Amino acid sequence: MVDFKSKFKRQIEILGLCLARGYEGMSIGEFAGIFGVEELTIKRDMNDLRASGIAIHSLKGKGVGIEKKPSLEKIRELIKQYSAINTSDSYVEKSTALFVNKLKEDALANMVTLQMCIDKNQMAIIDYEKDADVYERSVEISPLLIFQTDNYWRLLTISEGRIKQFIMNKIISARGSHRSFKPVPKDKIDDVFRHSFRSWLGEDTYRIKLSFSSYWADRIKPKQLLDSEQFTEQPDGSIIYEATVNSLDEIAGWVVTRGEGVNVLEPEELKEKVIQLAKGVLKNYV
Repeated sequence: MVDFKSKFKRQIEILGLCLARGYEGMSIGEFAGIFGVEELTIKRDMNDLRASGIAIHSLKGKGVGIEKKPSLEKIRELIKQYSAINTSDSYVEKSTALFVNKLKEDALANMVTLQMCIDKNQMAIIDYEKDADVYERSVEISPLLIFQTDNYWRLLTISEGRIKQFIMNKIISARGSHRSFKPVPKDKIDDVFRHSFRSWLGEDTYRIKLSFSSYWADRIKPKQLLDSEQFTEQPDGSIIYEATVNSLDEIAGWVVTRGEGVNVLEPEELKEKVIQLAKGVLKNYV
C-alpha cells in the first residue's frame, strides 16, 4: 500500500531541492539515490508535481529543474503542508491537552460539531463560560474558523454583527442551528490575522513606531513578527520599528517585558499604556 504521507513529503522535498542552491542539474537517477527509490518513482512524483501546477522537467544535459518558480501563494501552501508532516508542534499538543482535560469527550464533540457548521455555513448555538461561574446560554454564532494560538484552541465567529473569538475550552456545549449564514470570503478571514502579534484580539488596527537599541536590534531583526513591519537602521546601530497591530494592550505588555532599550515613539496612547503597566509592576517591589 502506498504511504501517501511519505510520497507527498518526498515530492515537496524534490521541489525544494530543485529550488535550492547547490543542487542544480541533478539527474532523475541522483534523486532516486537520495530518496532510496526507483527512477520510475521519481518520474511519477514529477508527473504529480506537474499536475499540481509545478513546471518541473528533466532536460537532457541539464538535469531536473523548474522552468517557472511557483507563486508565493503556492510556496506558502506547501510550507504549511510540509511543516504539518514533519513537525510535532508542542504548542498544539499542549492546547489539545488543556482542551481535553477541561471538557473530556465534549472537547471532540464540540470541535466536530463546530467544524461541520463551518463547512456547511450553518449557524451554531453555544453555552459559554464567560468568567468563573458566569455563563452565557444559547448564544447563536456564525462559526468561521477553528485555530490555535497561545496554548488555546479558539473559534473565530461572527456574533451580533462583529467578528469575535471564543476560547474552545470555555464552550461548554455546541449544537447546530437550523439557520445558515452567508459565507465569509477567505481573504477577509486571512486579513483578520494580518496584523495579529500573538493572537487575534479585535478588528481595530493601530500603527506603532518603536525604537530598539543596538542590543535589541541584533535580536529583533532576524525575526519577523508581523507582515506589515518595517525596519529603519540608525547610524548608532539602533533601529526604528514600524508595524500595524490589532491590540495596543498586547504590544504594551510585550514592550514592558523587554525592559531597557525598547522605547515607544508612537502612538501616545501606547506610551501611556506602557507607563501604567510599568508602574503597576514596580508597585510589587516597593
